[in-house]
Amino acid sequence: MTDRWTALDLEGELLTRRQMIAYGRRFARAGRGAWYSFAIEVVWQFLAQTTRFRVRGSHHIPKSGGVLVASNHLSFADPATLTAFCLAAGRVPRYLAKASLWKLPVLGRVMRSGRHIPVYRGAATAAEAYRDLVASVRAGECVAIFPEGTFSNDPDGWPMHGKTGVVRAALETGAPVIPVANWGTHHLLPPTAKFPRALPRKTVELLAGPPVDLSDLVGRELTRAVLEEATARIMAAITELLVSLRGEERPAAA
Repeated sequence: MTDRWTALDLEGELLTRRQMIAYGRRFARAGRGAWYSFAIEVVWQFLAQTTRFRVRGSHHIPKSGGVLVASNHLSFADPATLTAFCLAAGRVPRYLAKASLWKLPVLGRVMRSGRHIPVYRGAATAAEAYRDLVASVRAGECVAIFPEGTFSNDPDGWPMHGKTGVVRAALETGAPVIPVANWGTHHLLPPTAKFPRALPRKTVELLAGPPVDLSDLVGRELTRAVLEEATARIMAAITELLVSLRGEERPAAA
């Protein structure tokens, strides 16, 4: 491999350990902040030794401007793999997290350094609770979200119904929503496991698709029906990508 290798050159191939290390060297670095950057480097070194990535569709993530990257959710490892995917596409992702995390000594520094977005659970309205999310997208940030809000409880790992709160940012700002299917993290770190299952090395696959078409909903009053329709479209796009990634159809009853 030469120094001219880029994150997009081997899309679709299962990366070797050497290629995983090279993949990490191409991560976006500007705007990460010292503590967030340190956390990224530590976690990536672990992932480079314990996983093999197969990535596709990175070009769908725009190089600049506000964007929401929406993924399915199977494991505590999902933010780490989705972060790597976004970084390799040239964007530094910000995440939603409960505001109480900002009060913790070490994690709070990581959250502030990474310009992540506190969610105020006690807010009177959904719009107020996600005010910082909307502001972040309008400021041109890449915000990574898990619309399900928790791990899928489907026994076969198919996505559940999404929550409507986070689509407000897309509909209020008109920012694109890029769907991503993330598969394999549940083998590395099952939801009930206390420690990662590092051996043997696990395969993690990520596939992004084109922006979800919400153009007819942008600018409309954010009624429950509009929010649910937008959320349903996003989850349908994620599920379609996961069908392609897994090479199997979702059972009708799922």
